Amino acid sequence: MTDTAVAPTTPPDTATGSAATALGVPTTAKPHSLVLSPVKRSGLAEQLKAGLDAPICLTWELTYACNLQCIHCLSSSGRRDPRELTTTEAEAVIDELQRMQVFYINIGGGEPTIRSDFWHLIDYATDHGVGVKFSTNGSRIDASVARRLAASDYVDVQISIDGADAATNDAVRGEGSLEVAQQAMKHLHNAGFKGFKISVVMTRHNIAQVDELEAMAARFDAELRLTRFRPSGRGADSWYQLHPTEAQQRLLYRWLLDRPEVLTGDSFFHLSALGEPLPGLNLCGAGRVVCLIDPIGDVYACPFVLHDEFRAGSVRDHGGFQRVWQHSELFAELREPQSAGACASCGHFDACQGGCMAAKFFTGIPLDGPDPECVLGHGEPLVDAARSARPSLALDHSRPSPVKLLARNHRAART
Repeated sequence: MTDTAVAPTTPPDTATGSAATALGVPTTAKPHSLVLSPVKRSGLAEQLKAGLDAPICLTWELTYACNLQCIHCLSSSGRRDPRELTTTEAEAVIDELQRMQVFYINIGGGEPTIRSDFWHLIDYATDHGVGVKFSTNGSRIDASVARRLAASDYVDVQISIDGADAATNDAVRGEGSLEVAQQAMKHLHNAGFKGFKISVVMTRHNIAQVDELEAMAARFDAELRLTRFRPSGRGADSWYQLHPTEAQQRLLYRWLLDRPEVLTGDSFFHLSALGEPLPGLNLCGAGRVVCLIDPIGDVYACPFVLHDEFRAGSVRDHGGFQRVWQHSELFAELREPQSAGACASCGHFDACQGGCMAAKFFTGIPLDGPDPECVLGHGEPLVDAARSARPSLALDHSRPSPVKLLARNHRAART
């Protein structure tokens, strides 16, 4: 599943379909109180499942280099890959995205600001009509960079943290990382950048802090964005330590229902089986409306499944990104009509759509099985049974030892 961040622009014309098979979980009667989201009632969800001529939102990891070593990092970042796309190759990808009318890209890493051509590529994208939101730990956002960002109409910033206090955050991201992130937030706030994002992956250690995180966002005139923890990258090793309990998921669901203004990137659609749907498309957009380009140009169906089984091609191949998006066999398969598989007997399938593909894959559950965090409890026994069958990680760019990031080592973005 992918965090589907839809920009306020009309997407390109619709094109093609989604995938499936079977397993076996207890039957659950269709609830009388089941409420479908407006998107599902309108039929738009079915059209989006068939795929679009171009992705609504593209995630592009510019580098695996990172000055942190978060224990849940989905791409196991740390060290730079020497095969990274060159500046010229990256510009060519942006040219292609402009021709395809991709109006919005999420840039991440690693820590994307580490690339020496980062600011050039941001300017190149916006000059070519491609809007940018980039995710950062904040370590390279000083006062002058914040002023520059505040002056741009086409660049959004997302500061990543993992807790409302240093004890919670730094246990995941490294010593001093919350202080550095909040320093970046202060710079953005002082520069008049309203509405930048504070992004938090929900774990069992920070769900109790959602009110404090909401207050932090308000204090900096920022927007709060909560995303789901997936067992991808180093997250596979920390899954059992970090993923929320069933009770915490229910608490989070009720909290989000009361706060439709909190952004989620459609991250928690598996919780919609609890009743009223959360705002958003409430479907897995992998290979249908979203995908990922990694630092060496490989294209994956979803930012959370950096694994050979979900590699659709490369921007370095003949025909570039457009050929991969419109003609790859993997994406065509994902766009085929999908059966409910093991969840066919469950009356909640229309609400949760069977959950997250990445969460299933990396916990060893078949893709047509229930989500490992199925709110009805169908996934947990399968996770326990499949521990030995979990796929090995295809990529690991981790450094051998964790990094200490102190505020006094805070550096400017232009290097």
